[in-house]
Amino acid sequence: GNKVPGILFVHGWGASQEEYLAAARAAAKLGCACLSFDMRGHAATKHQRDRVTREDNLRDVIAAYDVLASRPDVDAALIGIVGSSYGAYLAAIATTERPISCLALRAPAIYRDCDWDQPKLKLHEDQELLLYRRRTVAWNDNRALRACAAFRGDVLIVESEYDAIVPHPVTESYAAACIRARSVTSHVIANADHALSEERWRRDYASLLMNWITLMISNSKHATSDD
Repeated sequence: GNKVPGILFVHGWGASQEEYLAAARAAAKLGCACLSFDMRGHAATKHQRDRVTREDNLRDVIAAYDVLASRPDVDAALIGIVGSSYGAYLAAIATTERPISCLALRAPAIYRDCDWDQPKLKLHEDQELLLYRRRTVAWNDNRALRACAAFRGDVLIVESEYDAIVPHPVTESYAAACIRARSVTSHVIANADHALSEERWRRDYASLLMNWITLMISNSKHATSDD
């Protein structure tokens, strides 16, 4: 009869909810209500890929959050988001639109704020994007980082050591932006690439994520008992 924490899983660009199904099942066994979903432009709606925008996909994340939060068994005050790459970028921004208690970002991507309503695919034609990702960005100069700066929950940031798509300055910028977070935990998966293309790297990430989720659940139970 007690309400349980909720976790929303947000996949990366070009992926699908399959990316997080195993993690969602593992978190469910820990006592969480979990939801994974496919953003527009992916899986069954892949034909929309050329025209889907960041705004479209942010709306998808918010809609999925609302579905999860509306469940009678979910504690709306204890909903976390787990995201990878583009999904992590959107998850960070979503914290400004919905109450989020904890935020797990794996290889969080970053994009310039301009051209928000342009198709997402066109952003990769921007030659400045590569340079933008190779330098640290101040939190007040980017929408996702501003969201992190305002976020007051717990944060997990996981970096791949040899990530050619989201290099170290990006994750460094995200970590530095979390100035008001209740806690910030950072990990680097040794030798890993952006996609975690080897099974051992995927296992490492799964272990880090489940350990962190277990800690978040434990902390929430202690907070409830203190009340």
